[in-house]
Amino acid sequence: MKTNRAVRTPGGLSVRLDVRALTVVLLLLLAAFAASVLLIGTGDFPISAGDVVKTLLGNGDPGQEFIVNELRLPRVLVALLVGASLGLGGALFQAVSGNPLGSPDILGLGQGATAGALTMIVLFSGSANQVTIGALVGGLVTGLAIYLLAWKQGVHGYRLVLVGIGMSAILTAVNGYLLTVSDIVDAARSVVWMTGSLSGRDWAQVWPLLALCTVLVPLVLANARGLRMMEMGDDVSNALGVRVERVRALLMISAVLLTAAATAAAGPVSFVALTAPQLARRLTRSPGPNLLPSLCMGAALLVVADWASQRLFGADQMPVGVVTGVVGGAYLLWLLVTERRAGRI
Repeated sequence: MKTNRAVRTPGGLSVRLDVRALTVVLLLLLAAFAASVLLIGTGDFPISAGDVVKTLLGNGDPGQEFIVNELRLPRVLVALLVGASLGLGGALFQAVSGNPLGSPDILGLGQGATAGALTMIVLFSGSANQVTIGALVGGLVTGLAIYLLAWKQGVHGYRLVLVGIGMSAILTAVNGYLLTVSDIVDAARSVVWMTGSLSGRDWAQVWPLLALCTVLVPLVLANARGLRMMEMGDDVSNALGVRVERVRALLMISAVLLTAAATAAAGPVSFVALTAPQLARRLTRSPGPNLLPSLCMGAALLVVADWASQRLFGADQMPVGVVTGVVGGAYLLWLLVTERRAGRI
């Protein structure tokens, strides 16, 4: 089956179109929308899918409009934006490092954001907004430290992963220490945040994430061609006119921002950044970073996981981070076995 097709634009340019990848993106968007409608209708006051759609279009009764638009829609939008940010950030890290294990979960960015949040909770008894800022700052500082420590005439993929694993171990110890010196109230609050949850999310979390994605997603997609050329090696990419270190630094900064913002909004939701790019690549069967399919896969994964947690365990009984952690951990074990059998690790 032919999956690539050349499309000629009115200006005379020839654009390569991957039909299979485009189909996967459309199906993932459809799945994300369907899961979002089901999630909005799930809760102590169930609403049918038809009534949810009617309410979203402005034709619901006042009670349904309050429940849908004020209570449940912000949570679903946060899930979509967090999942999309983690999926895209994970695809960028894996493409830059050239390693399927090069995700924020392995590199320690989640632990860095957690350290920032725990610092605000334990040492300063910070408010929700201050905890969010602490998590964002912690993720950014961790990303910068990993990049600088991995730098040696450029950033090599395996060096980046090794430095990230070391940083993750250090930050895990720091987080454990912060928990041991906290009082019982702050410790309980910290553990809830560390689990990764969408409970209680409102429009205050939606707008910053939406603004960040509006800026970064087009910027990242505009550099997708350079990222794909970089897979052939730095020397070849430079010969083809790609400013390798500039593109790599720009994409790394974007990936860190996306991951840190997602973690600040919902806590360290595990393994979405690891599994989404790999699943997207297997569905599209296309080489390269698969940035847009990874973004859509991350959004669909997180919404489906949140819906499944509510359907199986009841509203807000099982944090979504537990579900993604179990599924993602099993996938990580499978990936490690597969890579070992292929002789790549």
